[in-house]
Amino acid sequence: MQTYNRFIFESYNLHPEKSLIELHYSLDDQVKFTETLTLPDSLKFELPNDELDAALFALHLAGGASYYKLYLPKTIEIRSGHLSRRQADFWNELYTQGLGEFFYSNKIDFRGLIIFPAMRTDSPVYHPSPKPSTPERALVPFGGGKDSIVTTELLRSLGVDQTLLRVRPHPLITTLAHTARLPLLEIERTLDPQLAALNAAGAYNGHVPITAYISFLSIITAILGNFDAVVFSNERSSSYGNIDYLGMTINHQWSKSLEFENSLKTYIAQFITSSVQYLNPLRPLSELKIAQLFASHPQYFEQATSCNRNWTLITTMNANKRWCGTCPKCAFSFALFAAFLPEFTVTAMFGENLFNNAKLLPLYRELWGEEGFKPFECVGTPEETQAALYLASKNPDYSESVVIKTFRASALSGIQDPEQLTAELFSSEPAL
Repeated sequence: MQTYNRFIFESYNLHPEKSLIELHYSLDDQVKFTETLTLPDSLKFELPNDELDAALFALHLAGGASYYKLYLPKTIEIRSGHLSRRQADFWNELYTQGLGEFFYSNKIDFRGLIIFPAMRTDSPVYHPSPKPSTPERALVPFGGGKDSIVTTELLRSLGVDQTLLRVRPHPLITTLAHTARLPLLEIERTLDPQLAALNAAGAYNGHVPITAYISFLSIITAILGNFDAVVFSNERSSSYGNIDYLGMTINHQWSKSLEFENSLKTYIAQFITSSVQYLNPLRPLSELKIAQLFASHPQYFEQATSCNRNWTLITTMNANKRWCGTCPKCAFSFALFAAFLPEFTVTAMFGENLFNNAKLLPLYRELWGEEGFKPFECVGTPEETQAALYLASKNPDYSESVVIKTFRASALSGIQDPEQLTAELFSSEPAL
């Protein structure tokens, strides 16, 4: 594999007349990358703005992960700005933890690898941390799954003026926004085409902390659109890791975790802006509780999806196929919905009853904690899967399926008190 000595954060540019952001990077000043983001024309591009510039700088650093991981140069050089020691510590942690799954999958020793350069003095611009409160104008990143739908309905119940945000537009999201009767802002992100070409040629590839990237992009959009909060939809089980590797717990969802959320809130308040709150009302909730809340909104059943393969399925195969039926997200989501909804309703959503698919048994055993480790996907804890299957097993519609029969035979007896387990998972309420 080709090697490079330096990964360089070259520059970032905002072109108000084009509603365009450009992020520039390079490897040893030889291989140049440009990533672009096309923003909605409705935003107000008023410059100069120190808060906006600080948010753009943060986005530039967050976006570099996709290109840095190609060759993992030993030296990180930043030409687009300067970091205090506290800022550098934040980025060291984000790149190390956020690329954890990538390091594990590629068998890379990450220890001592990530070193963001810091100024000798530590003189950040401090803003007073805003006190959490119900926002007046909320920007809601919207993925089309149960979590973001529950968040929008919660905000609606509180009378919050909200606008949905989608990175990389898709007709499914447009349809869901119409069902929700909410305005939608769409941002087109275009990765440098060399990224895919270098991956195909043998450069490293793997998972990046995309939620961190979307978080900073949301802050930029909120500043430009005069929103007073961005509202995310990350549940408490996103803090649960997958496997230990070289002394670090690898968590596929680390950039959705409480640990990162707390660091991010501090970073935003200290180094970017005090005018935009970063809120996450679902943080106290289990996946099971969120599914229960989602089950009370049937208007979304025929449109919602959490399958990460759905975008390809919808555009290249069948416009009505929203779940692949074979991945961890599909298996886990089917179990969650089966805990609360009749079989004909859930089967209509997925196109089949996944509990009847014996090929999914190894995956379900991983999900309920009997074999292997929690899959590298945005799925819940083994306890959440156990509770969902326990509730589904009490419904005659599912009780004779191969998955439920296997669960009863091999796992249910190992749960000390299933009723207590489910009660604990239902116990928390949203944080707004």
